[in-house]
Amino acid sequence: MDSLKDTQDKWLYVISSKHRLIDFNFAEIWRYKDLLFLFVKRDIVTLYKQTILGPLWYLIQPLFTSIIFTLIFNNLGQIETGSVPPFLFNLAGITAWNYFRECLTGTSNTFTKNQNIFGKVYFPRVIMPMSVTISNLLKFGVQLLIFIGFYLYYYFNGSDISINSNLALFPIYIIMMGLLGLGFGMIISSLTTKYRDLTVLVSFGVQLLMYLSAVPYPISEAKLKFPDWLVPFVEHSPLTQIIEGFRYMVLNIGVFNLVSFWFTLLSSVLVFLLGLVVFNRTEKTFIDTV
Repeated sequence: MDSLKDTQDKWLYVISSKHRLIDFNFAEIWRYKDLLFLFVKRDIVTLYKQTILGPLWYLIQPLFTSIIFTLIFNNLGQIETGSVPPFLFNLAGITAWNYFRECLTGTSNTFTKNQNIFGKVYFPRVIMPMSVTISNLLKFGVQLLIFIGFYLYYYFNGSDISINSNLALFPIYIIMMGLLGLGFGMIISSLTTKYRDLTVLVSFGVQLLMYLSAVPYPISEAKLKFPDWLVPFVEHSPLTQIIEGFRYMVLNIGVFNLVSFWFTLLSSVLVFLLGLVVFNRTEKTFIDTV
């Protein structure tokens, strides 16, 4: 018995299907940091590897979407954006929204997309969705530079725009977007192991969610033109608060509420923790259902 105990004490790692309900092992993830960076590099390099325009899609997508929103919502729909140019208003919302969307859609098929590698080798499964969230920071950074370029253009051409002291909260807003996208993505990824129909609904649902998150319009316009029963949902949605907060800090338009900020931060953390719980529980049995 003593020799058996001594042998067990020599193991560096013990792989077991039994885990705590919430198990985010930072020490283990740190040991696999090289693998995490490898997945991040893979996501960045292979995303547009076989496309004609390549990384230029980072530029094209937000610009064309902003132009379409300006034509439809501002010119045809008469959506007012105050003293801020409509194109810049839309570009700000789309820049913030795109990071959340990419994190959500990129992590929502983690189990089904990686079932072959998951069934052959062990590593912390949460590394996969984490790598997607981190790699999307590059795309967000590129699109943010585009926004800054147009911001400077409008500023030096006399537009009434300015930043405010809330810009210090910018890193926190990025974290909140990442946590929400990662949390919802892990939940959806776990559910798709049993319900494949969700993969079809994700793209439609994300598109619908964008229009309910005040991306192409300010909250003030929603209060004027939306039905009364829909306004509270739009106004108090964490995603709406993130979009509105981003615009407020860079364009000085809209309203910032400290209570809403803390509510959004708490909601982001809770969604992430819930996604982590569901992800960890699904990880134990997903190979039998995928």
